[in-house]
Formats: sequence, structure tokens, C-alpha cells
Amino acid sequence: MTASTRIRPPLVGLGLVTVAFLAYALPPYLGLDPARSRVPTRSGTWFHYPLLVTHIFLGTAVLVTAVLQLWPWLRQRHPKVHRWSGRLYVFAAIPAGLAALAVAPLGAAGLNQRAANTMLALLWLGTTVAGYVTARRRRYAQHREWMVRSFALCFSIVVNRLWTTVCVAVFVPDPSDAVALQQAIGVGTWMSWLVNLLIAEWWLQHTRHRRKTRRATLSSPVPAGTWGADPRPTPPGSPTG
Repeated sequence: MTASTRIRPPLVGLGLVTVAFLAYALPPYLGLDPARSRVPTRSGTWFHYPLLVTHIFLGTAVLVTAVLQLWPWLRQRHPKVHRWSGRLYVFAAIPAGLAALAVAPLGAAGLNQRAANTMLALLWLGTTVAGYVTARRRRYAQHREWMVRSFALCFSIVVNRLWTTVCVAVFVPDPSDAVALQQAIGVGTWMSWLVNLLIAEWWLQHTRHRRKTRRATLSSPVPAGTWGADPRPTPPGSPTG
């Protein structure tokens, strides 16, 4: 089994977590019934629920294609499928990000959550557009880095519930304290994408250093007179034998 076809546990885990998240989060919106929404909607703002549903449906396509984009086997063995799934990611992420940007100021958990979601939408749109533009200009190293950032921001929705639960447990000793609850939800929203983005940046820095080290090793001159200077073995009895 080659490195490109080897099953990678982190990718398998990410795929399983994504499927589990979608199985939990998506069904309430399939019937287009605002009463079943997991996100509190404003009945007096007619566009809130339609934009929320648009964001959720497009976001589903984004999460699925993001997992495909991270699959090395697909990228190496089926580059055409990789390119088309990447285009689908971009063309779904941009309207999904715009919808998120429109509904972020309507969040029910106060200013802290609204600010976090607004910043998330802006950064997600920016990194996705930058990834698309650099790919069109054939600057593939930069394209890869921008898309890693975009994927990290995209998957913030998956870990948002975890961070919110942790923050509520830590910062809200009294469940009846509505102000503390809103602040904890806001902090959880910030953490859900900030931590992902920091991990992505650490990984990019790590891979840059590893590539530079590999290039330096391959380009370093081999000292004369060493075995590596000439792949042919030295005959017995020769001056260097």
C-alpha cells in the first residue's frame, strides 16, 4: 500500500465526525419549518430563516467537499475530480458565507456572538476567494495554504457545540443567569474558529519548515572523496580503496 492510498486515521475521523454532525444538524431544516429550527429565528425579520436555511444547505455541500479536498488519494489519483470538488466548494462557500454574514447580526446570544460570527464569515469569505484566485493564477503553494485556512474556518461549525458546552460549564455556574449565558455562548463562538485557525497556521508553518529542510538536504553538495560522491564502488587496491 503506497502513501497515497494508505488510510489516514485523522482523515477518517474527520469524515465520521462530519457525517455525524450533519446527521444531527441537518434534519430539522429539511421540512423548511421555522418552528423546528435549532437556531432561534426572528419572526419579525422575514429573511432570517430563508437565509439561515440557505447557509445550512450550502454549508452541507461545503463540509462534504472539504473532506474530499483533504483526501490525498483523490487528489493524486483523480485530479479532475479533485478540481471539480474544489470548484463546488468555492461556489457553495461564497454564497453560504454571504448568507452567514447577513444573519450574523441577528444572533440571539448578544453582541459577543454576533461579532464572532461576523468576523468568522468575513474571514471565511476572504480565505476562500484568495484560495480561488491563487489557483486561477497557478500559484498552487499559496492556493493550498489559503484553502487550508478556509477549511479550518469552515469546520468551526462542527466544533462550535463542543466549545459552547465547555464555556457554559466553566463560566455559567447559575443557569438562570441570562447575561453570563450569552457571554459564554459568545466566547464559545470565538473559540470555535480561533482555535481551528491557530492549528491550521501551526500546521502550515510546520510543513513549510519541513519542505525547506528537505530542499536544503537535497541541494547540499556532497563532499569530494566520500562514498556518496560516486555511486560506483571503489575497486580494491585503488588509492582510495
